[in-house]
Amino acid sequence: MPPMKVTHKKIQNWYHRFGRTTLPWRNTTDPYKIYLSEVMLQQTQVSTVLERFYFPFLRAFPTLKALGDAPLDRVLKMWEGLGYYNRAKNLHRTAQMVTHLPQELDALQALPGIGINTAHAIATFAYHQPVPIMEANVKRILCRIHQLTNPKPKELWAYAYEMVDKENPYIYNQAMMDIGSLICTPTSPSCHLCPLESICQGKENPTQYPQKKKRVVPTREEYIILYHHQGRLALTQREGKFLHGLWGFTSTQNPLDEAEPIGCVTHTYTHFKLICHLYLLEESTPSQSHYFTPKEIRKLAISKVDDKILNVYLDTMASLFT
Repeated sequence: MPPMKVTHKKIQNWYHRFGRTTLPWRNTTDPYKIYLSEVMLQQTQVSTVLERFYFPFLRAFPTLKALGDAPLDRVLKMWEGLGYYNRAKNLHRTAQMVTHLPQELDALQALPGIGINTAHAIATFAYHQPVPIMEANVKRILCRIHQLTNPKPKELWAYAYEMVDKENPYIYNQAMMDIGSLICTPTSPSCHLCPLESICQGKENPTQYPQKKKRVVPTREEYIILYHHQGRLALTQREGKFLHGLWGFTSTQNPLDEAEPIGCVTHTYTHFKLICHLYLLEESTPSQSHYFTPKEIRKLAISKVDDKILNVYLDTMASLFT
């Protein structure tokens, strides 16, 4: 039996014994459900998606058509807490364009928000095509097998296509993700348990591959004005690229002299840390376009930061009456 056939058999055996075969998106043939899981799992842990978001989202939008027919506000509200809201917007845009996902890689990548890896994942998991995937766990495995410290994407894809089990691509790709998540971990890999140990060139010093780039997270500061009129707060619907479509409190470069400071909230995004200084401005006459009660705000699609701001406001109001 050729060496790669032996490795493929080891991977299959490992997956049948130890793989996460009960995950719901691995027990469906519905391309939409598989596509949804792939998008939700970007930048989000499996446990978070499984426990809080996957099933409620499917109950609200059981089909791609139902998702496309729904208003964006409702989609964003169901996505609230998952972050990276562009994922939800691209899901919605795709659902408005097609009612069935195509099988071809090029056609998949032409849809909003579906990049090369998501297209490959849909192709292999929904349609069982003999193509590899390239998420973080798989990248780490490939780097260790081939002793790659800082490979380029094209190089990794070439190795991935060489290794993929064309006869059993579904099991192979699911297993590769699980091996990376459970065994070939970033800091404490269990090489003696790995079905790929016999072909791994980096097993003597696995944590050297790939080399982790040092990243400095910058800090941004904003002044948030809470316009308050008769128990209601002013919110605007964001139009910029960041948090587009979500409702939020007004941000300014400098605090208003007549506004009262009520606290501060911080939030860390992937690329920066945000510090928000909060100011409450009591208005006798409303100056903004949209005002909501706190109860109404809870029903809107808002970011985690704005949720924190609302909590500070509620705590401030509560303290005035105690």
